[in-house]
Amino acid sequence: TAPEKKAKKAASEKQDKSPTANLFGTGLQSNEPTTTEIYADEAFFDSTKNIGIFSSRVKVVDPRFNLQSDKLTVFITKGQNQSLEKAIAEGNVGLVRERPNPSGGPPTLAVGRADKATYIAATGDVELRGTPRVQEGLNMHVATSPDTVMVINQNSQLTTHGPSRTEIRQQPSEQKKATATPAQTSPAQTPPAAALPKP
Repeated sequence: TAPEKKAKKAASEKQDKSPTANLFGTGLQSNEPTTTEIYADEAFFDSTKNIGIFSSRVKVVDPRFNLQSDKLTVFITKGQNQSLEKAIAEGNVGLVRERPNPSGGPPTLAVGRADKATYIAATGDVELRGTPRVQEGLNMHVATSPDTVMVINQNSQLTTHGPSRTEIRQQPSEQKKATATPAQTSPAQTPPAAALPKP
């Protein structure tokens, strides 16, 4: 019937336009609804202002990411089709997501830490403030000022505004380690040359 088709079309359009589809990566590859669970010791809801405030040991479990913080304020859009507009996590913020390995190996974990994280649903951006740092695999990107802001967009691209330090670490290849001979050692591994005689 016509009302059923309209309801199905509205539901599918709502899923297709979901602002959280690409929160920290490529999003879900399914047309199934997404369930986000928020755990906290305390919760407050104000339906007139369309906000929810979660506090004390806040934990968010979502198929795209996990988050923990001391406090989480969620802003919901007003109107008939209510959805997430913005979320602000404050205090000891930790954010974890898995990025699939294109080679088919185990996924890479990306971990972000900050004093405050703000998610804007319209853009899919997550803004980390308060000496933020992001680690992916062995590599680390660290703010060197509390005023530095890091923005992770919906395509997992990181932009930093302010002073920062990047540490890129490389593991030695297993093959090279196994076949190295004394003649192949790097200059840093050779013993120092004898001191020159004094004139």
